[in-house]
Amino acid sequence: MKNKPKIQTNKRAIKRNEYFINTAEQLKPQLLQTTVRPDNLAVVSADRLAIHGWRAMAVSPAEELGGGDYGKGDQFILDFGTHLVGYVSMYIKPIGSPPDAPLRLRLTFGEMPVEMAEPFSEYNGWISSSWLQEETIYIDMMPGQVELPRRYSFRYLKFDILDTSPKYRVAFDEVTCRTVTSADSSRVKPLIHEDQMMCEIDKVSMKTLQNCMQDVFEDGPKRDRRLWLGDLRLQALSDYETFQNYDLVKRCLYLFAGLPDAKGQVAANLFTAPEYIADDTYFFDYSLLFVSTLYDYYFAANDRGTLSDLWPTAYRQIELALDRLDERDIVQDDDSWYSFIDWHEKLNKQASSQAILIYAMKQAVKLAEVLESGKRQCLNKRLQEISSAAIAHLWDKEKGFFVSGQEKQISWASQIWMGLAEVLPPAENRRLMQRLLSEKPAIGLTTPYMHHYLVEALILVGEKEKAISHIKGYWGEMMKDGADAFWEAYDPNDKAFSPYGSQLINSYCHAWSCTPAYFIRKYRL
Repeated sequence: MKNKPKIQTNKRAIKRNEYFINTAEQLKPQLLQTTVRPDNLAVVSADRLAIHGWRAMAVSPAEELGGGDYGKGDQFILDFGTHLVGYVSMYIKPIGSPPDAPLRLRLTFGEMPVEMAEPFSEYNGWISSSWLQEETIYIDMMPGQVELPRRYSFRYLKFDILDTSPKYRVAFDEVTCRTVTSADSSRVKPLIHEDQMMCEIDKVSMKTLQNCMQDVFEDGPKRDRRLWLGDLRLQALSDYETFQNYDLVKRCLYLFAGLPDAKGQVAANLFTAPEYIADDTYFFDYSLLFVSTLYDYYFAANDRGTLSDLWPTAYRQIELALDRLDERDIVQDDDSWYSFIDWHEKLNKQASSQAILIYAMKQAVKLAEVLESGKRQCLNKRLQEISSAAIAHLWDKEKGFFVSGQEKQISWASQIWMGLAEVLPPAENRRLMQRLLSEKPAIGLTTPYMHHYLVEALILVGEKEKAISHIKGYWGEMMKDGADAFWEAYDPNDKAFSPYGSQLINSYCHAWSCTPAYFIRKYRL
């Protein structure tokens, strides 16, 4: 089991902005619903769900849904055919004598076959097992309709008949899922593309985004179900090219701006029910990505009113980040702050954090120009100083890479973010990315989140074909391994990789994985 990653949490006083929160509340979407009915389902006996790596092999229908009845100790699995997010109901009737004891039924929901194959009782990860999707229910009155109140994220549903009585068995005449999303598919323009794999990757990307679009952009509909800033930034980019739900992005921006701490820093994530609450987790990089998300939103929606409202919050993130610099104008490499960057447990995050500050400051300068803000001159001056400091102290000319921390670590993440920040001149920046791909530093990438930024950096430096190749080699391989929605974590060389110590708890429909559709559509890949 991997070491538990460090997450900095602090109890901080929250300074609520009721105007911003009320604005966000008025933008709360009406969820669109679709009912998936039994004729879309395949019934698969547990012993016929063959597990090979991540994939379910030969999941052909074993019988009609209403064609069997089940007694104590029986088990079967439904394959809904695709990833769903919604509410499950079923009609249960007794077969044989009148039921003289309740039905005790265990329902196990899984996004991937591994959740059907491995008992949840064997889970040994470091985050709560209560995220594992399992229900044990007692049915006293039969026949009758049973509706589960909890929303689930799943493709597979396993039924374990734990007990009935010797006098009766049970049959399931109908199982349905009422799916929910705030993504309107009718707004998506058809993708016309000669490469079938890219078409399929685009389709799975949109499925991923669609299932994460609820009353906010959730990071994962199975686990966390929260509004995370890093995920929001990538979801919004994909949304602009697909579902175009600008109001949902706007709502999320106002929520973050409405719940800063007493110093004005926005939290890394928010809870939205039963009320809006800022989590006590604060990331240096995520707070800066509020600037990036506002920047992207303004240039996509041309909404000057929102930009004017939220500019002070965005600028405050820059001010707070500047307080983390040492006397050299380099982000301090200590435990007084925390950046997420990626899940790699050995990654030093100093250079990446410096680059993200430069990246966000460049966007802030452009927003200040739009608003004709007096902050522009000050931002420009500090930007030049911080960029020069990055070259002076973090660039190793001899090795041709940016280094990070006291041990001068060379990582993929440092080079990617410095490339995106365009600290080097264009020709040198391109050579940096080419060198990264050829030399492959040992401290690699662990999440689709950082793989997104690699693709973005390749496109930025003009390596479009390499970007296409990487999308196919990463998200395409994920799809070959059974993804009908893209996952939170994926290592093609370690299919069981989990940052949490167990693949059972991984999110297999995760927001930060949805961006191939953005790249394919925006850059015509």
